[in-house]
Amino acid sequence: MKPLQNLLSTPARRRLLIVALVLIALTLAYKRLYPLMFESYVGETNARLTYDSSKTLTDAEFEALATDLSREARYRKADSIVETDQAPFARQVKIEILMGTESVVRDAEPSHIKYFRDAGIRRYEGPDTCLTCHATIKIDHPDGSVSTINTLNDIVNSVHFKFQSSSGGFSTYGYDGRRVNSGVHKIPVGKIDRACGIPGSFTWTGWAALVTAKPEHDGKVEPQLRSEGCGQCHIGGNYQPATEKMMPIGDVPNEVKEGIDCLICHSTQYDMNRRVVIRDAHGLRWDQDRSMRAALTVGPIRAENCLRCHQHNMGGDTYTHNAAAQQPGYEHQRILHRGAKRGNPFSPQDDAHAAAGLECTDCHRPEGHKIPRGRKGVDLVANDLPGKEVSCESCHSRAPHNNSEHKALLNGHIDRLACETCHIEELQPDNVVLRDWVHPTWNAEEGIWEPTDIYRSGAPGKGFTFLWFNGNGTFLANALGNNPNGSDVYNPLMRQIARIDDPEVIAAVRTKAVELKQQYPDIDVERYVQIATNPVSQLTPDMLKKRETMVRDNLRGPMNEGESRIYPFKLFNAMMYEDMSNQGPFGAMILPFDYKTYYETGNSKAAVAKAVQDPIVQRMYQEPFKLYMMDEFMAYFGVTNGWKTDYPIVDGTLVNVEPHWMRQMGTLMVNHGIQRAGRECTDCHSPNGIMDFAKLGYTPERTAELENVDIAEEVESGDGRAQSGSND
Repeated sequence: MKPLQNLLSTPARRRLLIVALVLIALTLAYKRLYPLMFESYVGETNARLTYDSSKTLTDAEFEALATDLSREARYRKADSIVETDQAPFARQVKIEILMGTESVVRDAEPSHIKYFRDAGIRRYEGPDTCLTCHATIKIDHPDGSVSTINTLNDIVNSVHFKFQSSSGGFSTYGYDGRRVNSGVHKIPVGKIDRACGIPGSFTWTGWAALVTAKPEHDGKVEPQLRSEGCGQCHIGGNYQPATEKMMPIGDVPNEVKEGIDCLICHSTQYDMNRRVVIRDAHGLRWDQDRSMRAALTVGPIRAENCLRCHQHNMGGDTYTHNAAAQQPGYEHQRILHRGAKRGNPFSPQDDAHAAAGLECTDCHRPEGHKIPRGRKGVDLVANDLPGKEVSCESCHSRAPHNNSEHKALLNGHIDRLACETCHIEELQPDNVVLRDWVHPTWNAEEGIWEPTDIYRSGAPGKGFTFLWFNGNGTFLANALGNNPNGSDVYNPLMRQIARIDDPEVIAAVRTKAVELKQQYPDIDVERYVQIATNPVSQLTPDMLKKRETMVRDNLRGPMNEGESRIYPFKLFNAMMYEDMSNQGPFGAMILPFDYKTYYETGNSKAAVAKAVQDPIVQRMYQEPFKLYMMDEFMAYFGVTNGWKTDYPIVDGTLVNVEPHWMRQMGTLMVNHGIQRAGRECTDCHSPNGIMDFAKLGYTPERTAELENVDIAEEVESGDGRAQSGSND
């Protein structure tokens, strides 16, 4: 008792003790109570995870596996050395000889075999195993400095884990004219809270689903469970995304950190057949490969590691050279989606840089687990290192054509044209341009209902277009920039990306609408074609006028910033259900779909009603979320009177929810699928060329010049007007 009496002997000491006790109580509440309260509030499930592929090997099994892996690695090394242009038997003999040489053994054997052997590790248990040696890592910074950081914290706070950022650094502007998160009130923005027309859902509501597919083969229906959801392309392994990281305080639980999939990025022999949805006692989640084979083949990150996820976005699931899609799962096979999001694959068959052996990290140079996207962007995908350059000029400079006899002419184009404009000839033919989620169609082969792709194309002017771009974008993924002549004539948000006027595309949309009408008799074909090809026609006259005003007053400034060049942009629009209580001149709040309901029944409206009842969506319509992020989110969206919390379900029925096409085409950057040979001059500089110079804001006189290749070349190489901008 005496020490306690001494501690309380003076008022100052008593106050100090009270403060200490309060701090202890707050710390305990933060560590213990807050996570439980948060999980209850948003409807999360967290539990310790187990994986069937994580098995303990005996010493004999370990050595057998090590021998097998070593031989495989040595064979690959020797095979890459021995020339192929010789008799098969002679070549095989040379390979076998090389496999036994000291240098091949030294250079080829997976290094982690020795590490695991010496450390006595006979079972891979996720991050706990990795952190045994890699608790901290050293990071080399561009300024030459080196820092040592906590590895796990670095991963958890990377975009690849949390999918969003509340910091600044976005190159996108809201329709209210403010750069996203450049002010005091920063909100979480990224893939976690974005309903996208290609995936058709929020990460929250579409994380993991098991869909009962009913494929038909030889007249027989064979039901099978299929995997679907956003979690297949993210490194978190829990039952939902890391919603905690959206909050200004709090951390993800340890169980979530233990579920991080290190090997999908770092192993050369990761088995994507393990990447499927499984159900356990707590719910649905994504499985992963935690085998010792995968763990022992950890090595430097190669393009194949990145493409396990990113080819899904770039080439698409049905792209012939998508290696991950060739391993859809031993059971609960992943649904392979028809139609590519960007249609610009990174592979030796379709990209010059991949063919030259470049790795993704040669351009996207990481700092620890932070990987840069580059300084330019039109969408709201968060960027770990927004100030770090990722561009063609980083390697090629602004004068890359010095081996050409026309180098002055070609290098002069760099002032006005991005490299991609000439060196991406086309996108993949299954590039999705118009997707209708409201009117799904039955895929008998897959045995599921699918969104209907109204139009696909990889051709210039149809699947992608050319726009001025200065590195800025809008809140709904539209490129900002302007013709260097500074004219207000160039106005894509009111013109070229707000309507489709190509007769061939319009005819194709009409044909598809006629087909859909057979299944959905209520479709008015002509109205359907009108709103699909002229989506701003869905706006009332008042909304249209407000849109014109906001573009002029709020976006002209960002359009005129810096230097603009002509870039290619993939076009995309989707018909989805929207909450019409929250609408503005650029659209209304897009609502997600419940994948299981959608794919199994084809009832798109019921799928929305199911998804909207998810606890996190319900919280979105309550006051705390309104004040924390939704008012700000709507302001960026161009909705000036704040977020209305009118929940769109009353007595089980959707209220004030309508299907609409987004009010303009999305314009997504395409930077891969690069061809070594560029376009011919006449591809652009001819009356029927792929470049619409009038729409790009050129005067009629200058347009006539640019459509004549002889005059255009004379101007480019002669008086230098294209370089100086004096007659643009």
